[in-house]
Amino acid sequence: MLDARMESLLMICEKNSFTKAAEALSLTQPAISHHVHTLEQELGVRLFHRTRGEIKLTREGEITVLYARRIKGMYVKMLRALSDAERQMASIRVGITHTAESSMIAEVLAQYSTSAPGIRLTIITDTINNLYDLLDRYELDLAIVEGKPAEGSLNAVLLDTDYLACVVCNDSPLAKKSMVTLSDIRKEKMILRLPGSGTQNLFVAQLESIGYTINDFDVALEVDNVATIKDLIRKNMGISILPRSACMDELRKGKLTALPIENLSMVRQTNILYHKDFPHPQVLRAITDLYREAVRIYG
Repeated sequence: MLDARMESLLMICEKNSFTKAAEALSLTQPAISHHVHTLEQELGVRLFHRTRGEIKLTREGEITVLYARRIKGMYVKMLRALSDAERQMASIRVGITHTAESSMIAEVLAQYSTSAPGIRLTIITDTINNLYDLLDRYELDLAIVEGKPAEGSLNAVLLDTDYLACVVCNDSPLAKKSMVTLSDIRKEKMILRLPGSGTQNLFVAQLESIGYTINDFDVALEVDNVATIKDLIRKNMGISILPRSACMDELRKGKLTALPIENLSMVRQTNILYHKDFPHPQVLRAITDLYREAVRIYG
């Protein structure tokens, strides 16, 4: 069982309040305060700054919370592993980005989970930064993301090499071209992923490398959901910059057109990230093989 003091600490951070944390844990506020006090005594550090009714983690508090979340994640992971062993199965939590949700990745994961006896997959969709955090805290077993972290605490398997393209409605005059220029794009209304997304970050970085900024373009709408962006493009309400893999089904069925952009090389890798102690290497091989077969057939 996770240390009750750690549970109190994490709940205080979640609620940003001692009082609300006490209510959530069905404890009194003095009990919550005592948990924090004894933890501070044991660790020899101060965990919170308290000023005018506000609380803020100290630097030492931030470090403690980071490891407390990892400990809690490992504890839950242990319980899941024990339950899996009793039922002779493996439960694997896989994180994917919103972009990956619209690509073949989700379909491949579903295909694998329905064909692999004794394996149950849970798919969590979130931003790339949140997926890194969840994986770091052992709340995910695998994360399928664009790129990979520089640190060496995680292993990576290359799943795909993809590139960003200009995606347009088939009725758009641009659809008749074999390639578009930045001048072409500047004349169009654009529908982009949200700032901070891997897709927009790569596009912005490429623009800045050749002397442009995102403000040089007519960005009419920013949307988190890739499926919504594709639907708006099909209705000829704008163009977008998207990974070609995220549009594979529409391209295969002739519903959209994806064009390379002159002078921009927006290549990126998609990797499966996992901790070095991940106990199911056969799952990694199977998912990778299924994905590459799907690309061979439909790509």
